[in-house]
Amino acid sequence: MAPIEAPAAEAEVQAFPFSGSSYRGPAPGYDRLRVEEPVARVPVRGGGHTWVVTGYVEAREALTHPGLSRAAMYGPGAPEFEGFLKAPPEMIASMDPPEHTRLRKLVTKAFTVRRIELMRPRIQELVDGLLDRMAAGGTSADLVADFASPLPLTVICELLGVPVGDQEKFHLWARQFASVSGPPEVAREGAAMLGMYMTQLIAAKREEPSDDLLSALIAARDEDDRLTEQELVVFGYALLGAGFDTTACQLANSVLALVEHHPGQWRRLGEHPEEVPDAVEELLRGVNLFATDTSGFPRLAVEDVTIGGVTVPKGDPVFIILSSANHDRTVFADPGRLDFDRQNSDREDRRGHIAFGHGIHRCLGAPLARLELAVAISGLARRFPSLRLSVPESGLRWHPGDVNHSLAALPVRWDDPS
Repeated sequence: MAPIEAPAAEAEVQAFPFSGSSYRGPAPGYDRLRVEEPVARVPVRGGGHTWVVTGYVEAREALTHPGLSRAAMYGPGAPEFEGFLKAPPEMIASMDPPEHTRLRKLVTKAFTVRRIELMRPRIQELVDGLLDRMAAGGTSADLVADFASPLPLTVICELLGVPVGDQEKFHLWARQFASVSGPPEVAREGAAMLGMYMTQLIAAKREEPSDDLLSALIAARDEDDRLTEQELVVFGYALLGAGFDTTACQLANSVLALVEHHPGQWRRLGEHPEEVPDAVEELLRGVNLFATDTSGFPRLAVEDVTIGGVTVPKGDPVFIILSSANHDRTVFADPGRLDFDRQNSDREDRRGHIAFGHGIHRCLGAPLARLELAVAISGLARRFPSLRLSVPESGLRWHPGDVNHSLAALPVRWDDPS
């Protein structure tokens, strides 16, 4: 697609993606746009232009507009962007209805709130076991390696029926696949290795099926012909990767925000576990997971689309910036502050945020992520009320170039209870 010529007024706008995003909030460049131009056409690094949707109301509207297609981003002439994760076209996140609807129906029942709640005792058991090991190791730990990563990794392995002994393999491959700043072949290699692993696991489960989600998907493929073999493979590793990395990052970043910037709130959660579910919602809103600020894959306008009174011409790409929408002060007063008593202007509860997206592509695993975060934060705050960083925050190491703000390690310590 040929680059679109920019109006003269756009010369002062920094190139997308904007710099300055951190786990504490979206890039500052979105602040002006949310107020003055919540649906804006901006230049892209490397040339060309895109539309960015930064306001809360506009983002919800865009997320449900049928004229904004994910699948069209894979069609002939679709714009290409450097530095963005391009998921396989067979991945559910890359599809439009009716293909998306067909695949989503296959797993929706596995992720209902009621079904996920049945997993609470097992998740609590895993949390308690990890905390016991941390306590037995002294008064310090790496919260990423010892807690935030193994918890969701084990949960999704058990749900899908993946051997726990294979965790380290696909952990590395998933990290490669999530890289958006390195050589493209690194991400492609990670995807290829994940696909190869899942192909072998599917073959093994065909020989010996069990009571797990992957076996159910295989049956849907073999008995009902409801998905292709490639869709099955991609579906398997997509659920595997998304099921642990995003939750692991959100958990580690949330604990960092609490113990470093809100230690009083941290102690409060340990003393009042009934407040944890509401705190999780505020952490999902206020702690920014997305490092690239692409926040849920680009879309292509397949017709002239009007969002917030602004018309996006057919053929133009659109990025919906979830982290920016979650900091819209017309909905969330003082959005940069974590407020566990927050009452949003348009909702009586705390779930007005769109951290999980909105519409047909809203995250399937939202109930599971909420449960894991709540049980994990509650247990951690109760067991270690004095939890704090053991290095300055400026000394923390982050994985460069990941889709998410991903800590390489989170060194913490606590007081000896004895």
